[in-house]
Amino acid sequence: MTYIKPAFRHPSAQPNAIGYYKKDYEGALSTLCAGCGHDSINGAIVQACFELAIEPHRIAKLSGIGCSSKSPTYFMSKSHGFNTVHGRMPSVATGAQLANKDLIYLGVSGDGDTVSIGMGQFAHAIRRNLNMLYILMNNGCYGLTKGQDSATADAGSISKGGNSNPFQAIDIASLGMELGATYVARSFSGDKAQLIPLIKAGLAHKGFALIDVISPCVTFNNNAGSTKSYDYTREHIEATGSIDLVPMKSEIVHDQPTGTTQSITLHDDDEIAVHKLHREWDPTDKQSASARMNRAKADGEILTGLIYVSNDYNDLVGMLNMSERPMNELTEKELCPGQKVLDEINAGFR
Repeated sequence: MTYIKPAFRHPSAQPNAIGYYKKDYEGALSTLCAGCGHDSINGAIVQACFELAIEPHRIAKLSGIGCSSKSPTYFMSKSHGFNTVHGRMPSVATGAQLANKDLIYLGVSGDGDTVSIGMGQFAHAIRRNLNMLYILMNNGCYGLTKGQDSATADAGSISKGGNSNPFQAIDIASLGMELGATYVARSFSGDKAQLIPLIKAGLAHKGFALIDVISPCVTFNNNAGSTKSYDYTREHIEATGSIDLVPMKSEIVHDQPTGTTQSITLHDDDEIAVHKLHREWDPTDKQSASARMNRAKADGEILTGLIYVSNDYNDLVGMLNMSERPMNELTEKELCPGQKVLDEINAGFR
């Protein structure tokens, strides 16, 4: 068995708008278990960045500890990367963004890394509206330590060993929305048609974008009775609607009745199918989104798709009124303007 990727490219492969091929967004061969949902998410990230025509060196990918946090190795080998200690990815992402706000920050974490040891840092990254896409690969168990239930495992869910989980689960999408995330979505690793546009929209969103992705662990948590298994998720999934991301170009005007699906032609002559949600569901209204999520829980559904989005906010860099130029580009003279300026600042506090 080889762990070296082939160097050739398919002769019919087409580059994106800036001349990069899909291969340019890939990373090392995955060492995750065969069939792991995390690999599907990695593939969706590669496809989303390729379609958005993002230069790989403009991405900063960060992670913590766990199966999910190994994933940045498997996509965009030409981007910046930082693998932090357990649960500490949000603080490193915060410091990196304050140093260079011009990069696109992509955090990858798991339910153990975020919802247990990293909960405090996760909450404050949201509270500060850090400008990043935070993808949580949620399998309801600790895959690296032989499948113990995590904090997102549903009450009553049966482990591979046959034990029933007695504790209530933490719903990370509901929690993220309550803490103030300005973009909240949920998807399933086996549904790339939904996941790819959600990732594209999350990368384009200026503010904290959270995507909770149900990603079954094929080794420890894909058994009958597990609510994070492939079969259970497919049987109980309920999508909010079909979406895609329309790039920022000239305005496309469209109107359609609520509850219907219609086709829209984009700038490049591609078409997308848009499902217009009923009036009682408004993803731009937090109360409406929360009510829809609560109804899904009561009905035993797993609500996927775009759940909540807001554009009425200020991100961390804006709140701190930072300079237009990234801090890592400022010179010593600009950072240390001298005693006279310091005296003026001190006088302002008297």
